[in-house]
Amino acid sequence: MVGTQQQPLQVLNALDVAKTQWYHFTAIIIAGMGFFTDAYDLFCISLVTKLLGRIYYTVPGSPTPGILPPNVSAAVNGVAFCGTLSGQLFFGWLGDKMGRKKVYGMTLMMMVLCSLASGLSFGHTPKTVMGTLCFFRFWLGFGIGGDYPLSATIMSEYANKKTRGAFIAAVFAMQGFGILAGGLIAIVISSVFRTRFPSPAYAVDPVASVPPQADYVWRIILMFGSVPAGVTYYWRLKMPETARYTALVAKNAKQAAADMSKVLQVEITEEQAKAMESKDESQYGLFSSEFVRRHGKHLLGTTMTWLLLDIAFYSQNLFQKDIFSAVGWIPKAKTMSALDELYKIARAQTLIALCGTVPGYWFTVGLIDIIGRFWIQMVGFFMMSAFMLGLAIPYEHWTTSGNHIGFVVMYAFTFFFANFGPNSTTFIVPAEIFPARLRSTCHGISAASGKVGAIIGSFGFLYLAQNPDPAKADHGYPPGIGVRNSLFLLAGCNILGLLFTFLVPESKGKSLEEMSGENESNGTSV
Repeated sequence: MVGTQQQPLQVLNALDVAKTQWYHFTAIIIAGMGFFTDAYDLFCISLVTKLLGRIYYTVPGSPTPGILPPNVSAAVNGVAFCGTLSGQLFFGWLGDKMGRKKVYGMTLMMMVLCSLASGLSFGHTPKTVMGTLCFFRFWLGFGIGGDYPLSATIMSEYANKKTRGAFIAAVFAMQGFGILAGGLIAIVISSVFRTRFPSPAYAVDPVASVPPQADYVWRIILMFGSVPAGVTYYWRLKMPETARYTALVAKNAKQAAADMSKVLQVEITEEQAKAMESKDESQYGLFSSEFVRRHGKHLLGTTMTWLLLDIAFYSQNLFQKDIFSAVGWIPKAKTMSALDELYKIARAQTLIALCGTVPGYWFTVGLIDIIGRFWIQMVGFFMMSAFMLGLAIPYEHWTTSGNHIGFVVMYAFTFFFANFGPNSTTFIVPAEIFPARLRSTCHGISAASGKVGAIIGSFGFLYLAQNPDPAKADHGYPPGIGVRNSLFLLAGCNILGLLFTFLVPESKGKSLEEMSGENESNGTSV
């Protein structure tokens, strides 16, 4: 048994020990731009929801500006998540059936077209504008969903085992820049329009506080998401299929050898690649008892940790503007014009991204192949729980005047340890521990589970964080349990995530075949 498998192991070893090359960095940029766009598109909607409320739902004579009704707000914020969940499952499965490369261009083109279309409207009434927006944001999410399993799988199959974690993390870290870009674009656009079309606060003149030109602002911000995706479309089409897919799944030895010799300085002869074809003779399927025996516990671990993380992560991220308002960091809506409000929300979100979000991603890139996935995820979940409890227990202290900066610092630390923690590792590990022919599908299932968490976090927090006093709850919302009790719940989710981390194996420094069991044949280890 050992002799028959020595050659294929040597071939895959050539990919695992290949030195870091320029093409690895090119692949990070090409795959990472998808995530830049993903993050920009998913998070910029949270910046413009208050502006949409003022433009389309202000009631004449009301003492406060209009806000989106609860059902409309839930639809606008959550419809892209529903699309993303569907896309992760569909394109994850398709990536294993058709190949990573064939599907990769489709997802990006969907993102470009739907980003542009989400800034358009069929009609002028609130119903038609919101209906159009929701329709195109669903399909935008569908394209975004495909990018999760495909980008992670492609990067893991290209990378060498020494720096694989850092490369996959670097692709995911482009999300941080996407969030940052969402804030910066909103600041720039709102500043230009504020200067060109000055308007009074709502309390001074409700009608004039929303200049007609404000309707262009949200459209420009949403449509800008197509730019980074469009720029990388050509290079994405030029990427060859990964050697592991071509040889192990598609069984085309000649093509695998040619592709890898073209982009990486790794010489694979056709004879060696043919040997790769013979690997993993036990072709068990996703729903087989063999898969459950080998990887069932791992799939449960990756799905549950991602679900629990995203409940906490997205409830904070999408509704941070409400948290800023609750602690007095952003003035009351009626004291600002529509564009002033957008500018101040964007400025606060950008500051959090700059201080907490972006650094956390890059700490992961630098340390993941040194510390390992397991410990980064464990410490991340633990510290997120600690900082959320630190916000929740003395919540009255944080909301009193003069203590707002401390609240924002603590809040930024929860983001830092999410990104230097489970938000990065839950994306990386599913691309490393499953067999090549099921890798994209299993990553898609794990990611879709995360999006279920995002939907729970987004919609749940929207209602749960409302003030328990009906008189103080936002217009149209039932009373909730308040921000303080919501933070206790989120801390509990993080502690559960820490426990489920024990089901996920450590993949630092190991080859993909070692982790997935593909270096075993008929159940016998080498």
